[in-house]
Amino acid sequence: MAFSSNSGGGPMADINVTPLVDVMLVLLIIFMITAPLMTHKVKVELPKASLSIKTEVKTPPVTLTVKNDGSLYWNDEPATTAQLEQKLAVTVQLTPQPEVDVRADKDTKYGVINAAVQMVRHSGMRKVAFISGQERNK
Repeated sequence: MAFSSNSGGGPMADINVTPLVDVMLVLLIIFMITAPLMTHKVKVELPKASLSIKTEVKTPPVTLTVKNDGSLYWNDEPATTAQLEQKLAVTVQLTPQPEVDVRADKDTKYGVINAAVQMVRHSGMRKVAFISGQERNK
């Protein structure tokens, strides 16, 4: 306990740091003792990580265009339904299988587009996407 030399008997403004130093020294000794104990005693041979990047061959997508009169185009070449089925049969066997992008006029009836998409899906194509134009702000 600290005693004040002034005779006023008021509170003392000095801070006694001795208890703080004692606590810090005790903590330092505890950490010095426990730090070596935190190392792992059992030696384990960890596996080495290897970075292997798989280079995936990406095939270009195939475009199927459906006009509003029902005509079909395979990569911008006119095709009948029979020709389209043949081309789909060949495309299904490619590895990796390309994506089929379906484009249609804005006036094309949904039933015509649906028939074309169902033909693509029944052929075994796994990736079918729809292509649309950019949205215009009015």
